[in-house]
Amino acid sequence: MAQEAGPATAEEPGVETRTAEPRGRARPAVPDGRGFPSAVARSGRVGGLDGLRTVAVALVLTYHVTPDLLPGGSVAVDLFFTLSGFVITRLLLAEYARSGGIALLPFYRRRWLRLVPALLALCAVCAILSTTTSLWGFDGSLRAAGLSALFLVNVVRAMEPGPYGDLMGPLAHTWSLGVEEQFYLLWPLVLLVLLRFARARAVLLWTAALCALPVLWRCALWNPDAAHRIYNGTDTRADQLLAGALVAVVLARLRADDPRLAVLRTWAGRLAWPALGALALVAWLMPVTADAGLLTAAWYTVGFLVVAVLSATLVAALELRPGGRMSRLLSLTPLAWVGRNLSYGIYLWHYPVVRLLASLGMTDGLLPATALLSVLMALLSYYAVEAPFLRRARRPVPGRV
Repeated sequence: MAQEAGPATAEEPGVETRTAEPRGRARPAVPDGRGFPSAVARSGRVGGLDGLRTVAVALVLTYHVTPDLLPGGSVAVDLFFTLSGFVITRLLLAEYARSGGIALLPFYRRRWLRLVPALLALCAVCAILSTTTSLWGFDGSLRAAGLSALFLVNVVRAMEPGPYGDLMGPLAHTWSLGVEEQFYLLWPLVLLVLLRFARARAVLLWTAALCALPVLWRCALWNPDAAHRIYNGTDTRADQLLAGALVAVVLARLRADDPRLAVLRTWAGRLAWPALGALALVAWLMPVTADAGLLTAAWYTVGFLVVAVLSATLVAALELRPGGRMSRLLSLTPLAWVGRNLSYGIYLWHYPVVRLLASLGMTDGLLPATALLSVLMALLSYYAVEAPFLRRARRPVPGRV
């Protein structure tokens, strides 16, 4: 079983990518999209991005079960962060282009309904197993459930000295949800201020500048004792989320007939497969969560940004080239359906399932058993918890800012 001796999990992979503008309240888009002429056109689902989620969550699951097979499998968290930053920013820009504002309270409400009910269900199950069974994998889950429900696991892990302890038990993987939610809380506010007080071109430049700040901050913080702080901090991982946001801003700024868009499309297509290959090599060879000396120092400072650039290249290629070979492959119905509907549930349940099976003494066939049980729990989570709350999230709510 993979140990939580290092950061080793992924971003919430099931984030909703439909345009979430309350029905009946959207205003007609202005001709220039308020400086983002392609924002509305680019706000729908992209099947390739959903398929990419499936691949990424499979990496995370495999890493937690057999870390020796994929020592760098936790690189999927970087990919998820960039993908999430892109999707969220694209939705916010689409809303701004249509209406001239961003309804913050409805946005936070939709995020809560999308993410929290399924998480609370997981926390409840872990807490019950902790208090009613002797399974070692669920010891201390009651405390961990409270921290996870408040999205504070990343804060606790950032403060741990030395190797990670077992304080968070089966919910240690929810550290990345803390990073995500803290970003969701702050970035819409920052973006709204930029949109209101800066020209569209300046919004792009500010977003690019913000991407550079976490790199400088990591370099200032780096020493081996600060590894947990750097890996788990929202401030130290923000460039990976903002890299996706930057892609969304760039694409929203360019009209469909802009020659620069054709150049981006061409180069994204050329670089997509090399970028995917580089990420695969990291997952296969790079001991991300182990101490590898100078390599670890490079990874924890500039390496995160390099991976963000690779991830952003993939996102751009899938967005700009839906007819490309990679997009067609990742858009295959099974991959896209799992990524769209089950990837969040698989992410939530896979690590507790690993701990459950290990507590029961299972060793042979652990990877297929974990995958099967995680998918079954994800199906139950989707149909019994997530889908009903998603329907509520799509209902119109007044309150535009």
